[in-house]
Amino acid sequence: MYREITLILLIGLVAWAYQAIQPPPPIIRGSPDGPPITATRLKLRDGRHLAYKEHGVPKEIAKHKLIFVHVCRSTNRGTAKAILIHIEMKSLALDIEELADQLGHGSKFYLVGYSMGGHAVWGCLKYIPHRLAGATLMAPVINYWWSGFPANLSKEAYNLQLPQDQWALRVAHYLPSLVYWWNTRKLFPPSGVISLRPENLSPQDLQIIQLVHKKDHKTQGVATKQGVFESIHREMKIGFGKWEFDPLDLDNPFPNNEGSVHLWMGARIGWCRLPFNPTSPRGLHGSSTMK
Repeated sequence: MYREITLILLIGLVAWAYQAIQPPPPIIRGSPDGPPITATRLKLRDGRHLAYKEHGVPKEIAKHKLIFVHVCRSTNRGTAKAILIHIEMKSLALDIEELADQLGHGSKFYLVGYSMGGHAVWGCLKYIPHRLAGATLMAPVINYWWSGFPANLSKEAYNLQLPQDQWALRVAHYLPSLVYWWNTRKLFPPSGVISLRPENLSPQDLQIIQLVHKKDHKTQGVATKQGVFESIHREMKIGFGKWEFDPLDLDNPFPNNEGSVHLWMGARIGWCRLPFNPTSPRGLHGSSTMK
């Protein structure tokens, strides 16, 4: 009798735990219960829609075509929000390529990735280097489990993060299915980057954020209209999960010096504290690193 009761309670506990860790379904823009569509969109090969915003001179007279992949928590206009639905970097790179084709960017285009947007640049350098005229990574987020980093330096850089960020990154890497649950429960402190802990921001960062909020208050909250999991937590799973390649082992994407790769890393980026000077991947002979 007691064995049966224990078994029933155990099954009920497992069922409750499974339901608790499941993120809610994404909020679809344009659906009856979802927010309205407010951005220019294009339809990708698998039926997904990609929101973007164009800047600069008309593309018919532009001498250079550039795609900018924005930072996490940014607006839903750009390449990041719609394409980061795939776990594999190859799928991400192919989304970038299709975006360039549909926008008429020609056989080659420039690519810039800011912060989490840097993952798209790594994917394109790996899988579609023949389509790039050049690439730039601005303060790219690193994955502390990339094997190309010396283990002692990776560990030292990891330990410089806030304790709550260390735990959030561990969960994203080792238990990705728990990312939403971990970051939405009051029992655990969520990622300090997601919650914008001031310790992760330099005085200059704080001034810029305050200025942006004053000037562009209408866009606040736009980045999470599809839900925090779809807009933020999924990016954590991708960025700090297990990659199918190591960026530090990439081959030179421009063997004939027909292009270059630039990496810009700020010396006071709180959420990406580095105990060493950032260096370029070994294979990117045409690359440069700037601080």
